[in-house]
Amino acid sequence: MGNTDNIQGITNIKLIKWLTYMMFLMFAMTTDAVGVIIPEVMKTFDLSMTAAGLLHYGPMTAIALAGIFLGFLADKLGRKKTIILGLLLFVVNSYLFIIGNAFAFFLTLMVISGAAIGIFKTGALALIGDITKSTKEHTSTMNAVEGFFGVGAIIGPFIVSYFLTQGVDWKWLYVVAASLCVVLILIAVKVKYPETQKKSGEAINIRRTFAMIKDPYAFGFSMGAFLYVSVEAAIYVWMPTLIKGYDGSLLFIATYALPIFFILRAGGRFLGAWMMSRFNWAVVLSLFSFAILVCFVGSMLFGVEATVFLLPLSGLFMSVIYPTINSKGISCFPKSSHGAVAGVILFFTAAGAALGPLAMGAISDAFGSDAKYGFMLATVFAVILFAGTVYNLIVDPTKKRLQDLDLSEYMIEKA
Repeated sequence: MGNTDNIQGITNIKLIKWLTYMMFLMFAMTTDAVGVIIPEVMKTFDLSMTAAGLLHYGPMTAIALAGIFLGFLADKLGRKKTIILGLLLFVVNSYLFIIGNAFAFFLTLMVISGAAIGIFKTGALALIGDITKSTKEHTSTMNAVEGFFGVGAIIGPFIVSYFLTQGVDWKWLYVVAASLCVVLILIAVKVKYPETQKKSGEAINIRRTFAMIKDPYAFGFSMGAFLYVSVEAAIYVWMPTLIKGYDGSLLFIATYALPIFFILRAGGRFLGAWMMSRFNWAVVLSLFSFAILVCFVGSMLFGVEATVFLLPLSGLFMSVIYPTINSKGISCFPKSSHGAVAGVILFFTAAGAALGPLAMGAISDAFGSDAKYGFMLATVFAVILFAGTVYNLIVDPTKKRLQDLDLSEYMIEKA
């Protein structure tokens, strides 16, 4: 009987991991397809770029607010209930896309979609600690999860582009995502999740989440996430503008620069899952952040020919940065707090995705609408990010905390 229960437990963990992978793939299909949707919305409703850009900034803001205000639900209600709650809201909201045809209506639905994503994403991120056996495995699994997110970021824009060539409205992407989500909910309801760990007498509420921001580990990793996402968003928001009109020898790469970036980012994250289970994460983080900096500095110094090659290439090096920052930030806390800290990091992540491109656009406009000046700001972000990874490598401030949590939370014996 004991052996049967053990086998069942292993099977459940594997199924839960695949459910988590598919959740990240599914919501990436919608969030990362906005870049393809915006031009269609601008044309349909005769909108300015600023107005249409709300389709990106609105959901990102909602994800950020859901992370900071509702992240504690994963600790209070449990991972399973929180995930299903978020997925149900996402499903209902996504099916509503087919009944309306007004910009304000679509923007409202996208904002609600962002809130739903914030709810089930914090639940899923907290869950990773429950289904892994060490902080090292946590980081490896997080890279795999974000790898599937990267795949979704490729699939979503492809589906929208295909729909448009067939005369099908872009909003049917949300129907596809909702239908996939229904399947995930049905499976999630049937699967037994690990029991959420709670500390007796611990108050699990918004106040605890805000108090967590003051913790140097939560704040440090959150700022790392903010800087990284600001750098990454520079690519998928403004790179097409930066290389627009290029007709040199690398025209093929320029034409498909964004898909190449997303493919390298997705593939690199699966490679990162392998690397993080075998190598020192701080060394990998420093080397890859330095490579990103080289790509950005090179693109600024050597002109558009170098830019066309280097910026898409940076996707390979960006691949491991965010999953590792996210994982180590969450792993620096007991499992009973994983939902709250995941929400805090998610807040700064979404803030970086919204504010980074916004600041770049403003600086570019101030210098005659030249995107190169915005990328100079992104290069400064890359410098600060690299400096942070070097500090982490040399000082190693998380070493003792992670070792203690491996012992207390994952029951790993000291060597």
